[in-house]
Amino acid sequence: MATPSYRNAKNVGHVMIGQGAIAQLGEVLAPLRAKGGPAVWFFDHFFAHNDLPKRVPVVEGDVVIFVDTSEEPTTDGIDAYTDQVRKELAGAMPCALLAFGGGATMDTCKCVGNLLTNPGKAEDYQGWELVKNPAPYKIGCPTLSGTGSESSRTGVLCNEAKNLKLGMNSDFTMFEQLVLDPDLSVTVPREQYFFTGIDTYMHCFESLSGSYRNVVVDALAEKALDLSRHVFLSGDMMAEENREKLMIASYLGGLAAGFVGVVHPLSAGLSMVLHMHHGIANCYALSVLEDIYPVQYREVMDMMQKQGVSLKKGICANLTDEQYQQLYDASIVHEKPLTNALGPDYRKVLTPENVIARFKRM
Repeated sequence: MATPSYRNAKNVGHVMIGQGAIAQLGEVLAPLRAKGGPAVWFFDHFFAHNDLPKRVPVVEGDVVIFVDTSEEPTTDGIDAYTDQVRKELAGAMPCALLAFGGGATMDTCKCVGNLLTNPGKAEDYQGWELVKNPAPYKIGCPTLSGTGSESSRTGVLCNEAKNLKLGMNSDFTMFEQLVLDPDLSVTVPREQYFFTGIDTYMHCFESLSGSYRNVVVDALAEKALDLSRHVFLSGDMMAEENREKLMIASYLGGLAAGFVGVVHPLSAGLSMVLHMHHGIANCYALSVLEDIYPVQYREVMDMMQKQGVSLKKGICANLTDEQYQQLYDASIVHEKPLTNALGPDYRKVLTPENVIARFKRM
Protein backbone atom coordinates (compact mmCIF):
# COMPACT_ATOMS: atom_id res chain seq x y z
CA MET A 1 0.00 0.00 0.00
CA ALA A 2 1.38 3.41 -1.02
CA THR A 3 2.18 5.90 1.71
CA PRO A 4 -0.25 8.84 1.46
CA SER A 5 1.16 12.34 0.95
CA TYR A 6 -0.01 15.16 3.21
CA ARG A 7 0.55 18.88 2.90
CA ASN A 8 1.52 20.70 6.08
CA ALA A 9 -0.36 23.92 5.30
CA LYS A 10 0.74 27.29 6.67
CA ASN A 11 -1.51 30.30 7.26
CA VAL A 12 -0.87 33.94 8.17
CA GLY A 13 0.21 34.09 11.82
CA HIS A 14 -1.79 37.08 13.07
CA VAL A 15 -4.76 38.99 11.67
CA MET A 16 -6.26 42.22 12.97
CA ILE A 17 -9.68 42.94 11.46
CA GLY A 18 -12.01 45.91 11.68
CA GLN A 19 -12.74 49.52 10.92
CA GLY A 20 -9.95 51.75 12.23
CA ALA A 21 -7.60 48.81 12.90
CA ILE A 22 -4.73 50.61 11.18
CA ALA A 23 -4.45 52.85 14.27
CA GLN A 24 -2.99 49.85 16.12
CA LEU A 25 -0.09 49.43 13.69
CA GLY A 26 2.37 51.20 15.99
CA GLU A 27 1.68 48.65 18.73
CA VAL A 28 2.18 45.82 16.26
CA LEU A 29 5.52 47.26 15.14
CA ALA A 30 6.89 48.10 18.59
CA PRO A 31 8.24 44.64 19.55
CA LEU A 32 9.78 44.27 16.09
CA ARG A 33 11.52 47.64 16.31
CA ALA A 34 12.85 46.66 19.73
CA LYS A 35 14.92 43.95 18.03
CA GLY A 36 16.69 46.56 15.91
CA GLY A 37 16.74 47.63 12.29
CA PRO A 38 14.58 50.02 10.27
CA ALA A 39 11.21 49.22 8.76
CA VAL A 40 10.75 49.14 4.99
CA TRP A 41 7.42 50.52 3.77
CA PHE A 42 5.98 49.67 0.35
CA PHE A 43 3.14 51.97 -0.74
CA ASP A 44 1.19 51.86 -3.98
CA HIS A 45 2.32 54.95 -5.92
CA PHE A 46 -1.25 56.29 -5.54
CA PHE A 47 -0.33 57.15 -1.93
CA ALA A 48 2.52 59.44 -2.98
CA HIS A 49 -0.20 62.13 -3.21
CA ASN A 50 -2.34 60.90 -0.32
CA ASP A 51 -2.01 61.44 3.43
CA LEU A 52 -1.82 57.73 4.33
CA PRO A 53 2.01 57.65 4.69
CA LYS A 54 1.68 60.46 7.24
CA ARG A 55 -0.96 58.55 9.21
CA VAL A 56 1.14 55.45 9.82
CA PRO A 57 4.16 55.15 12.16
CA VAL A 58 7.02 55.80 9.72
CA VAL A 59 10.05 57.02 11.72
CA GLU A 60 13.41 58.53 10.83
CA GLY A 61 15.71 55.93 9.33
CA ASP A 62 12.90 53.87 7.81
CA VAL A 63 12.90 53.15 4.07
CA VAL A 64 9.84 54.25 2.07
CA ILE A 65 9.25 52.83 -1.43
CA PHE A 66 6.43 53.94 -3.71
CA VAL A 67 5.67 50.99 -5.98
CA ASP A 68 4.71 51.78 -9.57
CA THR A 69 1.56 49.69 -10.02
CA SER A 70 0.66 51.00 -13.47
CA GLU A 71 1.62 47.54 -14.74
CA GLU A 72 1.83 44.07 -13.20
CA PRO A 73 4.97 43.26 -11.14
CA THR A 74 7.86 41.88 -13.18
CA THR A 75 10.95 39.88 -12.29
CA ASP A 76 13.16 42.75 -13.45
CA GLY A 77 11.15 45.20 -11.36
CA ILE A 78 11.54 43.07 -8.23
CA ASP A 79 15.30 42.90 -8.82
CA ALA A 80 15.40 46.70 -9.09
CA TYR A 81 13.35 47.28 -5.92
CA THR A 82 15.54 44.78 -4.06
CA ASP A 83 18.68 46.63 -5.13
CA GLN A 84 17.10 49.91 -4.01
CA VAL A 85 16.19 48.53 -0.59
CA ARG A 86 19.63 46.99 -0.07
CA LYS A 87 21.30 50.27 -0.98
CA GLU A 88 19.14 52.28 1.42
CA LEU A 89 19.58 49.73 4.22
CA ALA A 90 23.38 49.93 3.78
CA GLY A 91 23.97 46.39 4.98
CA ALA A 92 21.36 46.35 7.76
CA MET A 93 18.44 43.93 7.88
CA PRO A 94 14.97 45.40 8.33
CA CYS A 95 12.90 44.76 11.44
CA ALA A 96 9.87 44.43 9.18
CA LEU A 97 8.55 44.94 5.65
CA LEU A 98 5.11 46.52 5.29
CA ALA A 99 2.84 46.74 2.23
CA PHE A 100 -0.02 49.18 1.59
CA GLY A 101 -1.87 48.62 -1.66
CA GLY A 102 -3.43 45.91 -3.75
CA GLY A 103 -1.99 42.68 -5.08
CA ALA A 104 0.82 44.34 -7.06
CA THR A 105 2.18 46.18 -4.01
CA MET A 106 1.76 43.21 -1.67
CA ASP A 107 3.39 40.81 -4.15
CA THR A 108 6.27 43.25 -4.57
CA CYS A 109 6.81 43.38 -0.82
CA LYS A 110 6.67 39.60 -0.48
CA CYS A 111 9.05 38.93 -3.36
CA VAL A 112 11.58 41.58 -2.32
CA GLY A 113 11.50 40.02 1.15
CA ASN A 114 12.49 36.67 -0.33
CA LEU A 115 15.41 38.18 -2.25
CA LEU A 116 16.77 39.97 0.82
CA THR A 117 17.60 36.60 2.36
CA ASN A 118 18.10 34.41 -0.72
CA PRO A 119 20.80 34.81 -3.40
CA GLY A 120 20.16 35.42 -7.06
CA LYS A 121 17.38 37.09 -9.00
CA ALA A 122 13.59 37.00 -8.85
CA GLU A 123 13.25 34.67 -11.84
CA ASP A 124 15.30 32.04 -9.98
CA TYR A 125 12.41 31.58 -7.55
CA GLN A 126 9.44 31.43 -9.94
CA GLY A 127 7.93 28.05 -9.19
CA TRP A 128 7.14 25.84 -6.22
CA GLU A 129 9.23 25.60 -3.02
CA LEU A 130 12.36 27.20 -4.49
CA VAL A 131 12.83 29.76 -1.69
CA LYS A 132 15.09 28.19 0.96
CA ASN A 133 15.61 30.91 3.60
CA PRO A 134 12.96 32.79 5.62
CA ALA A 135 12.33 36.40 4.64
CA PRO A 136 12.18 39.27 7.16
CA TYR A 137 8.92 39.74 9.07
CA LYS A 138 6.19 41.04 6.73
CA ILE A 139 2.99 42.96 7.49
CA GLY A 140 0.27 43.27 4.86
CA CYS A 141 -2.23 46.15 4.97
CA PRO A 142 -4.45 45.80 1.87
CA THR A 143 -6.04 48.99 0.59
CA LEU A 144 -7.76 47.14 -2.24
CA SER A 145 -9.60 43.82 -1.97
CA GLY A 146 -9.82 40.85 -4.30
CA THR A 147 -6.46 39.35 -5.20
CA GLY A 148 -6.04 37.40 -1.97
CA SER A 149 -2.33 38.24 -1.99
CA GLU A 150 -2.59 39.25 1.65
CA SER A 151 -3.20 35.65 2.72
CA SER A 152 -1.70 33.57 -0.10
CA ARG A 153 1.70 31.89 -0.26
CA THR A 154 2.63 33.28 -3.65
CA GLY A 155 3.92 36.48 -5.21
CA VAL A 156 2.96 36.56 -8.90
CA LEU A 157 5.48 38.02 -11.37
CA CYS A 158 5.64 38.56 -15.13
CA ASN A 159 8.87 37.34 -16.68
CA GLU A 160 9.09 39.36 -19.90
CA ALA A 161 12.07 37.47 -21.31
CA LYS A 162 10.32 34.11 -20.95
CA ASN A 163 6.78 35.35 -21.79
CA LEU A 164 5.69 33.73 -18.53
CA LYS A 165 3.54 34.83 -15.61
CA LEU A 166 4.30 32.67 -12.56
CA GLY A 167 4.51 33.00 -8.80
CA MET A 168 7.09 32.54 -6.07
CA ASN A 169 5.15 29.77 -4.31
CA SER A 170 6.56 29.25 -0.84
CA ASP A 171 5.56 29.35 2.82
CA PHE A 172 8.30 31.97 3.21
CA THR A 173 6.42 34.27 0.82
CA MET A 174 3.46 34.67 3.20
CA PHE A 175 2.84 37.64 5.45
CA GLU A 176 3.27 37.06 9.19
CA GLN A 177 0.76 39.78 10.15
CA LEU A 178 -2.26 41.34 8.43
CA VAL A 179 -4.19 44.48 9.27
CA LEU A 180 -7.55 44.34 7.49
CA ASP A 181 -9.10 47.79 7.81
CA PRO A 182 -11.97 48.47 5.36
CA ASP A 183 -11.48 52.22 5.82
CA LEU A 184 -8.32 51.86 3.71
CA SER A 185 -10.39 51.00 0.59
CA VAL A 186 -12.67 54.04 0.69
CA THR A 187 -10.67 55.98 -1.95
CA VAL A 188 -10.51 53.20 -4.56
CA PRO A 189 -11.94 54.22 -7.98
CA ARG A 190 -15.19 52.38 -8.68
CA GLU A 191 -14.13 50.35 -11.75
CA GLN A 192 -10.84 49.37 -10.13
CA TYR A 193 -12.77 48.27 -7.04
CA PHE A 194 -14.92 45.97 -9.19
CA PHE A 195 -12.24 44.53 -11.45
CA THR A 196 -9.88 43.80 -8.55
CA GLY A 197 -12.59 42.62 -6.20
CA ILE A 198 -14.05 40.17 -8.70
CA ASP A 199 -10.77 38.22 -8.68
CA THR A 200 -11.90 36.56 -5.45
CA TYR A 201 -15.02 35.29 -7.21
CA MET A 202 -12.93 34.12 -10.17
CA HIS A 203 -10.31 32.04 -8.40
CA CYS A 204 -12.82 30.59 -5.95
CA PHE A 205 -15.30 29.39 -8.59
CA GLU A 206 -12.44 27.98 -10.66
CA SER A 207 -11.18 26.07 -7.64
CA LEU A 208 -14.65 24.68 -6.94
CA SER A 209 -15.14 23.75 -10.60
CA GLY A 210 -11.92 21.76 -10.87
CA SER A 211 -10.80 18.25 -10.06
CA TYR A 212 -8.06 19.12 -7.52
CA ARG A 213 -10.28 19.60 -4.49
CA ASN A 214 -10.23 19.26 -0.72
CA VAL A 215 -12.79 19.98 1.99
CA VAL A 216 -10.96 22.91 3.60
CA VAL A 217 -10.34 24.75 0.32
CA ASP A 218 -13.95 24.13 -0.72
CA ALA A 219 -15.32 25.53 2.56
CA LEU A 220 -13.20 28.70 2.36
CA ALA A 221 -13.94 29.20 -1.34
CA GLU A 222 -17.68 28.72 -0.87
CA LYS A 223 -17.87 31.35 1.85
CA ALA A 224 -15.74 33.78 -0.18
CA LEU A 225 -18.10 33.25 -3.13
CA ASP A 226 -21.16 33.92 -0.96
CA LEU A 227 -19.67 37.19 0.28
CA SER A 228 -18.64 38.20 -3.25
CA ARG A 229 -22.14 37.57 -4.58
CA HIS A 230 -23.65 39.63 -1.78
CA VAL A 231 -21.32 42.55 -2.56
CA PHE A 232 -21.56 42.59 -6.36
CA LEU A 233 -25.28 41.84 -6.62
CA SER A 234 -26.15 44.52 -4.06
CA GLY A 235 -27.30 48.04 -4.87
CA ASP A 236 -23.99 49.63 -3.87
CA MET A 237 -20.89 47.43 -3.89
CA MET A 238 -18.88 50.18 -2.16
CA ALA A 239 -21.17 50.71 0.82
CA GLU A 240 -19.34 50.57 4.14
CA GLU A 241 -20.55 47.08 5.07
CA ASN A 242 -19.75 45.79 1.56
CA ARG A 243 -16.17 47.06 1.67
CA GLU A 244 -15.67 45.06 4.85
CA LYS A 245 -17.34 41.96 3.40
CA LEU A 246 -15.20 42.13 0.27
CA MET A 247 -12.05 42.48 2.38
CA ILE A 248 -12.99 39.32 4.29
CA ALA A 249 -13.89 37.53 1.03
CA SER A 250 -10.47 38.38 -0.38
CA TYR A 251 -8.75 37.13 2.78
CA LEU A 252 -10.70 33.84 2.72
CA GLY A 253 -10.11 33.44 -1.01
CA GLY A 254 -6.37 33.83 -0.50
CA LEU A 255 -6.44 31.19 2.23
CA ALA A 256 -8.32 28.84 -0.09
CA ALA A 257 -5.81 29.42 -2.93
CA GLY A 258 -6.75 26.18 -4.67
CA PHE A 259 -5.84 25.46 -8.26
CA VAL A 260 -7.56 27.76 -10.72
CA GLY A 261 -8.95 26.83 -14.14
CA VAL A 262 -9.13 28.26 -17.66
CA VAL A 263 -9.81 31.89 -16.76
CA HIS A 264 -6.45 32.57 -15.11
CA PRO A 265 -4.25 31.12 -17.91
CA LEU A 266 -6.00 33.24 -20.55
CA SER A 267 -5.78 36.19 -18.18
CA ALA A 268 -2.03 35.54 -17.82
CA GLY A 269 -1.68 35.69 -21.60
CA LEU A 270 -3.34 39.11 -21.66
CA SER A 271 -1.07 40.33 -18.87
CA MET A 272 2.07 39.18 -20.66
CA VAL A 273 1.28 40.34 -24.20
CA LEU A 274 -1.01 43.35 -23.65
CA HIS A 275 0.30 44.29 -20.18
CA MET A 276 -3.24 44.17 -18.84
CA HIS A 277 -3.96 44.23 -15.11
CA HIS A 278 -4.97 40.90 -13.62
CA GLY A 279 -8.54 41.67 -12.50
CA ILE A 280 -9.81 43.15 -15.75
CA ALA A 281 -7.90 40.49 -17.71
CA ASN A 282 -9.87 37.84 -15.78
CA CYS A 283 -13.12 39.48 -16.85
CA TYR A 284 -12.06 39.55 -20.50
CA ALA A 285 -11.06 35.88 -20.25
CA LEU A 286 -14.40 34.83 -18.75
CA SER A 287 -16.25 36.86 -21.40
CA VAL A 288 -15.15 34.32 -24.05
CA LEU A 289 -15.48 31.18 -21.90
CA GLU A 290 -19.28 30.96 -21.75
CA ASP A 291 -19.15 27.41 -23.15
CA ILE A 292 -16.87 26.20 -20.34
CA TYR A 293 -18.31 28.26 -17.46
CA PRO A 294 -21.91 29.10 -18.51
CA VAL A 295 -23.31 29.75 -15.01
CA GLN A 296 -20.42 31.90 -13.87
CA TYR A 297 -20.35 33.78 -17.18
CA ARG A 298 -24.00 34.79 -16.77
CA GLU A 299 -23.53 35.71 -13.12
CA VAL A 300 -20.53 37.98 -13.72
CA MET A 301 -22.30 39.66 -16.63
CA ASP A 302 -25.23 40.32 -14.25
CA MET A 303 -22.82 41.73 -11.65
CA MET A 304 -21.23 44.06 -14.18
CA GLN A 305 -24.62 45.33 -15.31
CA LYS A 306 -25.78 45.78 -11.71
CA GLN A 307 -22.68 47.85 -10.84
CA GLY A 308 -22.55 49.83 -14.09
CA VAL A 309 -19.22 48.36 -15.21
CA SER A 310 -18.42 47.32 -18.78
CA LEU A 311 -15.64 45.89 -20.94
CA LYS A 312 -14.41 47.77 -23.99
CA LYS A 313 -14.63 45.54 -27.08
CA GLY A 314 -11.93 45.04 -29.68
CA ILE A 315 -8.85 44.89 -27.45
CA CYS A 316 -7.32 42.14 -29.62
CA ALA A 317 -8.71 43.31 -32.94
CA ASN A 318 -5.52 44.61 -34.55
CA LEU A 319 -2.87 42.21 -33.29
CA THR A 320 -0.31 40.48 -35.48
CA ASP A 321 -0.15 36.73 -36.01
CA GLU A 322 2.97 36.75 -33.84
CA GLN A 323 1.09 38.44 -30.98
CA TYR A 324 -1.76 35.94 -31.24
CA GLN A 325 0.79 33.14 -31.02
CA GLN A 326 2.35 34.81 -27.98
CA LEU A 327 -1.09 35.02 -26.35
CA TYR A 328 -1.61 31.31 -26.95
CA ASP A 329 1.87 30.34 -25.71
CA ALA A 330 1.57 32.44 -22.54
CA SER A 331 -1.81 30.84 -21.79
CA ILE A 332 -1.30 27.17 -22.65
CA VAL A 333 1.91 26.91 -20.61
CA HIS A 334 -0.13 26.78 -17.38
CA GLU A 335 -0.48 23.02 -17.24
CA LYS A 336 -1.72 22.53 -13.66
CA PRO A 337 -4.76 24.86 -13.78
CA LEU A 338 -5.74 23.72 -17.28
CA THR A 339 -5.50 20.07 -16.25
CA ASN A 340 -7.51 20.91 -13.14
CA ALA A 341 -10.29 22.35 -15.31
CA LEU A 342 -10.28 20.18 -18.43
CA GLY A 343 -8.21 17.09 -17.63
CA PRO A 344 -4.85 15.91 -19.03
CA ASP A 345 -6.06 16.24 -22.63
CA TYR A 346 -6.76 19.96 -22.30
CA ARG A 347 -4.71 20.72 -25.43
CA LYS A 348 -7.26 18.81 -27.50
CA VAL A 349 -9.89 21.31 -26.37
CA LEU A 350 -7.72 24.41 -26.28
CA THR A 351 -6.04 24.09 -29.66
CA PRO A 352 -4.19 27.11 -31.04
CA GLU A 353 -7.12 27.80 -33.36
CA ASN A 354 -9.63 27.55 -30.50
CA VAL A 355 -7.74 29.83 -28.13
CA ILE A 356 -6.77 32.42 -30.73
CA ALA A 357 -10.40 32.59 -31.90
CA ARG A 358 -11.40 33.37 -28.31
CA PHE A 359 -8.86 36.20 -28.07
CA LYS A 360 -10.13 37.63 -31.37
CA ARG A 361 -13.64 37.85 -29.88
CA MET A 362 -12.51 40.10 -27.01
